[in-house]
Amino acid sequence: MSTLTRIGRTFRRTAIQAVPTVLGIVVLNFFLLQLAPGDAADVMAGEAGSATVETMAALRQRFGLDNPLLVQLFNYLYNLAHFSLGFSPRYGMPVADLIGQRLPGTLLLMAVALTIAIALGLVLGSLMAVFSGRLPDRLLSVVSLLFYSIPGFWIGLMLIVLFSVKLGWLPSGGSGTIGSNLTGLAGLWDKVRYMILPALSLALFYVAIYARLTRAAMLEVQSQDYVRTAAAKGLSPTVITIRHVLRNALIPITTMAGMHVGGMLGGAVVVETVYSWPGLGRLAFEAVMGRDFTVLLGILLLSSLLVIVANATVDLLHAWLDPRIGVR
Repeated sequence: MSTLTRIGRTFRRTAIQAVPTVLGIVVLNFFLLQLAPGDAADVMAGEAGSATVETMAALRQRFGLDNPLLVQLFNYLYNLAHFSLGFSPRYGMPVADLIGQRLPGTLLLMAVALTIAIALGLVLGSLMAVFSGRLPDRLLSVVSLLFYSIPGFWIGLMLIVLFSVKLGWLPSGGSGTIGSNLTGLAGLWDKVRYMILPALSLALFYVAIYARLTRAAMLEVQSQDYVRTAAAKGLSPTVITIRHVLRNALIPITTMAGMHVGGMLGGAVVVETVYSWPGLGRLAFEAVMGRDFTVLLGILLLSSLLVIVANATVDLLHAWLDPRIGVR
């Protein structure tokens, strides 16, 4: 079977499995959010300072909040069937447009954080495996344990204190210098400066996981017969480590990376709030505080789709890393 045929079958299988999964997620999230007290009309009235009974009734009627629960669910599913995520009462604009404004920031933050986490995790894990049982292995294990144990928001605050307040090297929040209108390399560097601290805060927790996984996987692979055969052929230790040991050790790393996409979306809520980063995580927090459940449902739906796409990508990557793994 050709590679293109196997890839096509994988996409078809993923699409068939994704439809009932996403539908179940949407329905479950819809009913769970209804358990929260209040709605968007209550929050908008509270922010205005006063509201009459007639005003509250008019708001709920305008946004369909006075309909029975099943009617609201049917209307939402009807909108989804017509590729619409609904309308946000709080922001006064379509949810798809609102998410489209915030999505690039979150995807960029997650991509940079995941790249940092995997790169540092592979480096630290490889060193731990090479020096297994010796002092470097023990020191790096302690560092990894610290990264894993410390809460992400505390790491974010300490990075701000160190690099923004004390040293003044990096900005403490935002996504770019306001009113700078920088272009070219200057504009790129300005974006990078604002990206470093949020990406590090999101990545350090996962660095510890990937480092421990890399260490365990490499130690297991080193005991395999084909590694001993490669050494008997006279290959250098560096070539053996990169071509044979590390490549096969990447399989559990990529598996966990696909699973962590959803976790990173959850962690982005805290990181984006701490650093005032304009992304989906901060939008989700604002939607919860404003009881804007239509926006929150759209974010949850998009998050589930991202996780499904990430898992499908991991399946294809496994087939490339190890030809013995067939994509059925």
